[in-house]
Amino acid sequence: MSLSLASSAPTTAPPPHTGGLLLLVDGTPGLLTVAAFGIALLLFLIIKVRLQPFVALLAVSITVGLLAGLSVSELFGTVQSSSAVSTIESGMGGILGHVAIVIGLGTMLGAILEVSGGAEVLASRLLSLFGEKRAPLAMGLTGLIFGIPVFFDVGIFVLAPLVYAAAKRGGRSILLYCLPLLAGLSMTHAFLPPHPGPVAAAGLLHVQLGWVILMGVVCGIPAVLAAWAFSAWIGKRIFVAVPQDMVEAAEEATRAVAAEQRAQGVEPREEPVPLATVLVIIGTPLILILAATFSSIALDPSPGRSVLQFFGSPFVALTLALLMAYYLLGIRRGWSRKSLEAVSTSSLKPVGNILLVVGAGGIFGAVLKASGVAQALSDTFHGVGLPVIVLAYLISLVLRVAQGSATVAIVTTAGIVAPLLSQGHHSQAFVALVIMAISAGSIFASHVNDGGFWMVAKYFGISERDTLRTWTVLESVLSVAGFAVASAVSVFV
Repeated sequence: MSLSLASSAPTTAPPPHTGGLLLLVDGTPGLLTVAAFGIALLLFLIIKVRLQPFVALLAVSITVGLLAGLSVSELFGTVQSSSAVSTIESGMGGILGHVAIVIGLGTMLGAILEVSGGAEVLASRLLSLFGEKRAPLAMGLTGLIFGIPVFFDVGIFVLAPLVYAAAKRGGRSILLYCLPLLAGLSMTHAFLPPHPGPVAAAGLLHVQLGWVILMGVVCGIPAVLAAWAFSAWIGKRIFVAVPQDMVEAAEEATRAVAAEQRAQGVEPREEPVPLATVLVIIGTPLILILAATFSSIALDPSPGRSVLQFFGSPFVALTLALLMAYYLLGIRRGWSRKSLEAVSTSSLKPVGNILLVVGAGGIFGAVLKASGVAQALSDTFHGVGLPVIVLAYLISLVLRVAQGSATVAIVTTAGIVAPLLSQGHHSQAFVALVIMAISAGSIFASHVNDGGFWMVAKYFGISERDTLRTWTVLESVLSVAGFAVASAVSVFV
């Protein structure tokens, strides 16, 4: 059973490397001291020094490697041997080779859906379908569906005007409308590819994205239902008016986007995007990836299985979805090829920071493994007697609360728990559930050190005190519920 307690006797960590520049440690206690120092240094650099997370992770990785006994040549390679791959190069390249393509394609897909008006069509149709009384549910479903291909902050920017409109029509607290939307956006951002967190964890722990998608749905849907229940409860007890200044700003932003589209040669069309088109484009890559995953389990090797696995490769599936979006939402609606290129290129600008942070997380994990620190941590955690999935959640949660960044929490935790998983014969399904636990921990208790906290407060006109009482608790509900489901399901896989 994959959830068995890790009660085996600790093994001896590998001895430190003899060629290290700063050989200050000896044996498991010394390596654990280096690990504790590295995590403390990382938190200090991010929280107190306000160092950019990529730089902080890189600096800590180098420091930990040297203190644990890695030689300079092991860390950085040597000029004489061009064929030798350094720890830093292998860590960075190993993770980005998997993650960069998925995140890049997913980002461009989300941008086309955003600029074409697909999100507005989706939300408007759901609002009209569910009616005024169930408008909060419609907003929640909008966040859930549209959150799959777009980043959390982009989802807020695009969908906030629809929340304002629904709240003004209903005459009730904006919390009843924005919190379900935020829960949907946050769930997909934390649990489902092609978002950076789960994709990075899948790359670091070597799990097929199909399993991550499946377990993301299994754990995420109950979590978001719990969050929606909390939203309905708290929204009736705290009244927050629609922020008029943000309504005006949203209208101005909409006009600016339309002007930018015209400048790029994209003339807004009168007829809306068909809802079915939006759903097909979003659903196609998910279905293809899941089909490939299950074909490897249910089908014997055959040409048919090879075809499913080809089209279900995340790279191929997302490329097909992007090409569909180019044609159905762009060229077919009068966009020029230059406009498609401009929208796609501009969407990739914010991705650079994400990829660098993820890559630095890969370096951190590679240094932990090469230096023996990861093995020492693994031996120690085995002695604690907690299941791996619980340890993964707690480590991610502590890192998230301490420094605010979900991505940093995920990539750091994945590097720490990787040796724990490599020692056992765990199924892909179980490791995917560990990723869900890590992702759940990475969204716990969003507060003042998280940019998402201030984005929610600003866009929806919520005071800092009420944001702590609503958004922070909402994220905690999502986190605990998602982890509870992951733990329960892990007993059976």
